[in-house]
Amino acid sequence: MVLEVVEVSVWECSMEKNLGTSKEQPIFTTRAHVFQIDPNTKKNWVPASKQAVTVSYFYDVTRNSYRIISVDGAKVIINSTITPNMTFTKTSQKFGQWADSRANTVFGLGFSSEQQLTKFAEKFQEVKEAARLARDKSQEKIETSSNHSQASSINGTDDEKASCAGPANTHLKSENNKLKIALTQSAANVKKWEIELQTLRESNARLTTALQDSAASVEQWKRQFTLCRDENDRLRNKVLKLQSQRRREINGRLQIDELEEQCSEINREKEKNTQLKRRIEELELELREKETELIDLRKQSEIIPQLMSECEYVSEKLEAAERDNQNLEDKVRSLKTDIEESRYRQRHLKVELKSFLEVLDGKIDDLHNFRRGLSKLGADN
Repeated sequence: MVLEVVEVSVWECSMEKNLGTSKEQPIFTTRAHVFQIDPNTKKNWVPASKQAVTVSYFYDVTRNSYRIISVDGAKVIINSTITPNMTFTKTSQKFGQWADSRANTVFGLGFSSEQQLTKFAEKFQEVKEAARLARDKSQEKIETSSNHSQASSINGTDDEKASCAGPANTHLKSENNKLKIALTQSAANVKKWEIELQTLRESNARLTTALQDSAASVEQWKRQFTLCRDENDRLRNKVLKLQSQRRREINGRLQIDELEEQCSEINREKEKNTQLKRRIEELELELREKETELIDLRKQSEIIPQLMSECEYVSEKLEAAERDNQNLEDKVRSLKTDIEESRYRQRHLKVELKSFLEVLDGKIDDLHNFRRGLSKLGADN
């Protein structure tokens, strides 16, 4: 029973440090936005990735275990071991979640379509069932072996801990180094797409700012138009009042100087009113231009989601090309090994042929000498 505790602790350590090693193979891969529950409130979701990232199911052949792994650049944002007690819950048409007691958190995934969410949930149920079967088989093996090894495990607890932990730690360090190299290469490949995505985001921000400025300008022109219209109404009322006053003064036989002054004031007001009308027309023309510019900016902002989806599609193509390149490199190495073996066999056959020719030459010389002996013997007789 002590051996079981040591093996479990070493296994948990390797699960925390080794991600996607050669012993683990991806069995399902998709893309989604990753979230984690807020550790303080336990209610709100906190984004763990800035964009949609790759989320994969990995199967460890040596331990017969399953994990969900996701890496954003050089940061591991999901490392969750699937257990039979876990449950994947669909909370909406494009969002699902599951709780990981070992990581003491709840993971959430936001998908681009309901079909992707359904496939991920079905794969989660399959992996969960496989983990349950693996646990049942492991328990049966443990119960069978514990009856035979209980006495020896009690006497040799310390030695077995030391012998198991030493090679395991060395193996964990080497696998961790491999993981760091793989993550560095992945970060270098993703950096270019991050720069392009950042450029698109900056362009989107500029378009949004310009749209907001245009909207603010339109509102300002509308306010100015309203003010000019109110001023025009006020001047019109003032002109009407002056005209009424002029009529009253004419009726009251006011002095001619006062009437002339009032007339000049009316003329000035008319000129001012004419200028205000021209200004209103100019403002209306500028308002139409701003509305046209606002429509153009809205059309440009609609193109941005399409560009982002194209960027994600190109990123997926790049990942597929990298996998194909890796497969081709493996085939080239295998062919080189076959060529080396063929060359070795040829050299070995040449050596054997040379040895056979030397033996054959010796046999021919012996036959020649034997023939001369026979000839000599016949001549003597």
